[in-house]
Amino acid sequence: MTTADDLIALVRTYNPKTNEALIRAAYDYGGEMHEGQFRHSGEPYFTHPVAVAAILTEQRLDDATIITALLHDTIEDTKASYAEVSELFGEETAKLVDGVTKLTNLQLTSSETKQAENFRKLFMAMSKDLRVILVKLADRLHNMRTIKSMRPEKQVQKARETMDIFAPLAGRMGMQWMREELEDLAFRVLNSEGRASIIRRFITLQRETGDVIQRITGDMRLELEKVDIEADVFGRAKKPYSIWRKMQEKEQSFSRLSDIYGFRIVTGTEEDCYRILGAIHQRWRAVPGRFKDYISQPKSNGYRSIHTTVSGRDGKRVEVQIRTRQMHDVAESGVAAHWSYRDGVRTQNPFAVDPAKWIAQLTEQFDGEDDHEDFLEAVKLEMYSDQVFCFTPKGEVVKLPRGATPIDFAYAIHTRIGNACVGAKVDGMRVPLWTRVKNGQSVEVVTAEGQTPQATWLDIAQTGKAKSAIRRSLREADRERFIKLGRELARSAFGNVKKKATDKALASAAKQLRLKDGDEVLARLGSAELTGREVVQAIYPDLQQKTGASVDAHRAVIGLAPGQSFERASCCQPLPGERIIGITQRGTGVVVHTIDCERLEAFEQQPDRWLDLHWHDGSHAAQYGATLKLTIGNDAGVLGRTCTLIGETGANISDLHFVDRKPDFYSLLIYVELRDVAHLHSLVGALEAESDVASVERQRDMARTGPEKARTV
Repeated sequence: MTTADDLIALVRTYNPKTNEALIRAAYDYGGEMHEGQFRHSGEPYFTHPVAVAAILTEQRLDDATIITALLHDTIEDTKASYAEVSELFGEETAKLVDGVTKLTNLQLTSSETKQAENFRKLFMAMSKDLRVILVKLADRLHNMRTIKSMRPEKQVQKARETMDIFAPLAGRMGMQWMREELEDLAFRVLNSEGRASIIRRFITLQRETGDVIQRITGDMRLELEKVDIEADVFGRAKKPYSIWRKMQEKEQSFSRLSDIYGFRIVTGTEEDCYRILGAIHQRWRAVPGRFKDYISQPKSNGYRSIHTTVSGRDGKRVEVQIRTRQMHDVAESGVAAHWSYRDGVRTQNPFAVDPAKWIAQLTEQFDGEDDHEDFLEAVKLEMYSDQVFCFTPKGEVVKLPRGATPIDFAYAIHTRIGNACVGAKVDGMRVPLWTRVKNGQSVEVVTAEGQTPQATWLDIAQTGKAKSAIRRSLREADRERFIKLGRELARSAFGNVKKKATDKALASAAKQLRLKDGDEVLARLGSAELTGREVVQAIYPDLQQKTGASVDAHRAVIGLAPGQSFERASCCQPLPGERIIGITQRGTGVVVHTIDCERLEAFEQQPDRWLDLHWHDGSHAAQYGATLKLTIGNDAGVLGRTCTLIGETGANISDLHFVDRKPDFYSLLIYVELRDVAHLHSLVGALEAESDVASVERQRDMARTGPEKARTV
């Protein structure tokens, strides 16, 4: 494991003025907090935060980010608190650690509704301080480098999440090296045979043709010497995943691919970049359509470089990137270059992008996206797509994802322009609206008063912003008709499960579906964007019971010693799915508390009694007690209907106690047996939808604790 001295030495190479004492204190504190914790590989857990910090030193980041890396799991996984981290290492570091903790808890591959909500949280964290994302990316990179120690199914889940979310995010932030490594590590898990096959073909190709990279690099250096330009030339074979992706996109075999080698020329000035381009094109023939000038039209993350593809030796195509050394620093660090240090001071790189401006530019296109599906679509299309650069007739640049159409161009300018679009001209020629715009084209939108979006535009538009605006316009045009039809559909759907589509039920469904109100639910029903079954399931997800083997109650908790028993604390009544901590009790085993239980404060000075526990993944039987406090109407049959509803959701009532009786309402405590915390949320949602239930909340008695009062499972 990297020692504190080793880590400090890495930081001192680019920041001699580093606060050595504070980094050493963070190293010691993190090691103490994680004492006794181990990774799946059997290594001490603290090796992971240290490795993450070491990765961030490669980007020459500031002390606060390095310390955050060392402490990024302390608040989540140890007894460390936000207040303590803030007191010891400063408020800035505490906020960063807390931000990383919240990101770690996001499940970005869950249901679409939850995924969209978590993407919003992701962008919120980015907007507060982009260093949170830098630490999280380094955290994911180290986890992917050591993924072999995880269970196979966990490897696949993490690899898919990395390929879909974190690798494209690293690329969009300008850290292309990290994107490529994350993709390759994920590819190794998701398609190990395909990756091995490409590597074998590379070895065979090298045996047959010799070291092509060294020969072409030598040729390029010779051409630069002829024109008296000082520059560094680097060559490499592209990563296996990059090759695989090209094979899939072009539907070609490995032997037919040509541009599998890439070369980078780094020089001193912008003028030299263009002189080098001339020398390269004079020596080798340029491939038409493969030239991009990101120096005159930089990417939003600050990336600048000239890209060209030429036919090299033996007709092999090679990609060449030409940039200055300052451009290269930004190309390696991306948006992170804003915090980079050199010789103890923040680098004054004119090409580094202000993260606040970058985030504002990135998120402004998502403003006003209330619909979770529209927002998710916008994120995936805009955040993770390659871009093309088009021009307005006045010469202003409009950036769009690859494959965009004039409709997307129109909406990118303004929603009003998009709604009134009737045609378009590309480079002065009238074109159909489904035309795919290309890099460098000039696009002119033709509008007409009274024009409104057509339903067929949804198949033409490619950007989330355009699709969202089109759907919104179509919904508003037919909203009243859709609401009326949706009400009939809702009445029928609820009637099939012997329920009523009351205004309160529809409002509850809207809350579960992340929609504005009950009318919006009805409008979606009427426009066929929602089905009656989906609306009913949003409130009553457990009316149709899922089948399958349940987790053994005696093995429901992971992290206990062999033969060690556990009991649930009655003070917080932890349920499967909630984060938990175990407190050892002499003679009675372990008492399990939720991580936010107030009673844990009593054991703060007894760290040797704390156990880091987790609920077993899988389906649990409905036998974990929880207490609900209900206020219901005092009418005939209300209590019976409420109890029947609880039974229909698969929960069992084990006890019932009246707290207060008034002429018009009852307050009562109901003890129910549930499967997990998701079961609890669905039960609460179903109760809230009932007209006769005025309020429902989970009741916890923090004054009670201990195994003698806990219900044994």
